[in-house]
Amino acid sequence: MTMPLRVHHLQVSQSERVVWLCEELGLKYDLLCYSRDPLFSPTVYKQLHVLGAAPVVEDENGRLAESAACVEYIAQIYGNGRFFVKPGEKGYGNFLYWFHHANGTLMPALMRLYSLKGAGITNPANPGVKRSADRVDAVISAMDTRLKSSKYLAGDDFSAADIMSLVCVTTIRQFAQMDLTSYPDILRWMATCAGREGYRRAMAKGDPKMDLEAQLGAKSPPQFHGIETAKAKTIEERQWRSKA
Repeated sequence: MTMPLRVHHLQVSQSERVVWLCEELGLKYDLLCYSRDPLFSPTVYKQLHVLGAAPVVEDENGRLAESAACVEYIAQIYGNGRFFVKPGEKGYGNFLYWFHHANGTLMPALMRLYSLKGAGITNPANPGVKRSADRVDAVISAMDTRLKSSKYLAGDDFSAADIMSLVCVTTIRQFAQMDLTSYPDILRWMATCAGREGYRRAMAKGDPKMDLEAQLGAKSPPQFHGIETAKAKTIEERQWRSKA
């Protein structure tokens, strides 16, 4: 019997991309959801991938991680290339750039600033903080400029580039908090993408407790609760060790 497509989704993470794609394609698939514990992947998820990377998808051909790889695999194997602009088609260059921009440029810029904050380095005058904040502003500004003249990132049509990018300015802001008030065209694009039935179904299935309206607002959504829980746990462990 052929193994069905199975999606292992870590909630409140970039793996929502894969759930969204599956819903846009109208696929029949098994969805297994995992909660963060309290901040990172739970132990059971690490049994799927040595690094605890999310998402993980599997079918009769094996197991695959990395969200961009998962999105491309599912679109090509199960969707006949839908939502991917093909070489020679209009907008191919824009599609290719923005598809890879999500994890190659945007996410690293956001996570660098988040990591500094997590390490307690928050002074805006700190050279590292300033460089990182300037980088985020430059990356987001470039994205906003692109969307001033284009309905979607690759052009007039919705594509996998949008699926890859939306999470960076919605869910990921629970970690790398950022005000988007100054980027009206990103906000317009966010609303357009989030208005799609496939997105609404995906979020209802994969992250039913998430406040989507907070995710889509100009102001950052509330910080993910697991961050403070993880900090408190770390402090408690250090105190325990100091007394041991």
